[in-house]
Amino acid sequence: MLFSKQTYVDRRNALRNRIGNGLILIMGNNDAPMNYPANTYKFRQDSSFLYFFAQHRDGLVGVIDADENKEYLFGNDIDIDDIVWFGQTPSVADLASEAGVENSAPMSQLKVLVDKAKSQGRKIHFLPPYRHDIQIQLMDLTGIHPSKLRESASLELIKAVVDQRAVKSPEEIAEIERACAIAYEMHTTAMKMCAPGITEQHIAGVISGIAYSKGCCPSFQSILSMHGEIQHGYPSPRAMEAGRLMLCDAGAETNENYCSDNTRTTPISGKYTSRQRDIYSIVEECHDYAKSIAKPGIRWWDVHFGVARLMTERLKELGLMKGDTEEAVRNGAHAMFFPHGLGHMMGMDVHDMEGLGQIYVGFDEETQPNLSQFGTNCLRCGRRLQEGWVMTDEPGIYFIPALIDDWRSKGINKDFINFDLLETYKDFGGIRLEDDLLITKDGCRYLGEKLIPYHIDEVEEFIAR
Repeated sequence: MLFSKQTYVDRRNALRNRIGNGLILIMGNNDAPMNYPANTYKFRQDSSFLYFFAQHRDGLVGVIDADENKEYLFGNDIDIDDIVWFGQTPSVADLASEAGVENSAPMSQLKVLVDKAKSQGRKIHFLPPYRHDIQIQLMDLTGIHPSKLRESASLELIKAVVDQRAVKSPEEIAEIERACAIAYEMHTTAMKMCAPGITEQHIAGVISGIAYSKGCCPSFQSILSMHGEIQHGYPSPRAMEAGRLMLCDAGAETNENYCSDNTRTTPISGKYTSRQRDIYSIVEECHDYAKSIAKPGIRWWDVHFGVARLMTERLKELGLMKGDTEEAVRNGAHAMFFPHGLGHMMGMDVHDMEGLGQIYVGFDEETQPNLSQFGTNCLRCGRRLQEGWVMTDEPGIYFIPALIDDWRSKGINKDFINFDLLETYKDFGGIRLEDDLLITKDGCRYLGEKLIPYHIDEVEEFIAR
């Protein structure tokens, strides 16, 4: 366990007091086969289960009985056949005791408890499942068809878990800082390796190895590509080409599954061209502007659109955009270059709690998402920031040939975009800069003892050493 037993007891007590009644099920994950049953993916425990019940073992379910003020850990002890292959594992009773849970029982007894609660007309609270095996398990327990489980999940429980997990304790921040230290090594290694003739796949493999050797694993599949205009440009066997840019978006998870997420864009030839400097400097200014205004009480929606306005002004100076800035942003013209949100919450999930439903994580009654406008529909958070939140700050500018052709042929935002000049940027790629922001009492700070170089001259000097 990462934290003290009392930390997990306090978290469960806070959740039980918030929910007030019913049976709260927190489902742990099971092993997942990759291409045949015995060849499984690396096990990753469900983050909410880890948050409340601490244990990394597969095949567990935690239960909080809010009416009876009881807690349970359900799971089957492993048998001798498993011990031969995987070694001795603590009993479920011992795992429960470590987490401060008084009661434990075999998995077969979970249905007995749920059936009794259902017969008494009590509420069964569960979070929306994202794995098919858990959907089947929940169907067996509740009788709800898998296709209806997400909509049947407890809204009270979702909101309670979001509110608890969103605010990071000092202990959690220290663990995220450890993930940032691993990411520093990953990114600086990629920057040093970046050179003509080196393949994307080779660099991505090396930095993934750093994540595995220093922690649990990468926090997501690393994005590393000369085609930075592709939002999820995964590494290919192609060799790096002189004069182009390498976009690397990668992060690490610690052994206790707290995450980091950073992006850097490196000149493959060692120096940015004049045109690359022009675009990079805009992204750099937007990145720093977000940090300068983010603080408790400010809506992330307003930080995002403040960056969008700044980006539009600077692109107008280069002749790529035109017209009234406010009107251009209102019409979503900036999304030609910036088609995603400024950032997302981060913690035990790199997109923290996204599986619970983004509308509950990033939005509230005051701020609702705009799902109809291109670009804005990808904004994952808009609500007011709170002390203790961790947000990614990741502006970018991209030149996507298919999007340029689509908007030009349809006349979309033609009053705000200089398509003739934009046509000459189709071979540019994309630039993104990303760091992890902790919202503090009076403002914010970047996480990580050492910040990965990102200022233009700093990057060029670093890779030249």
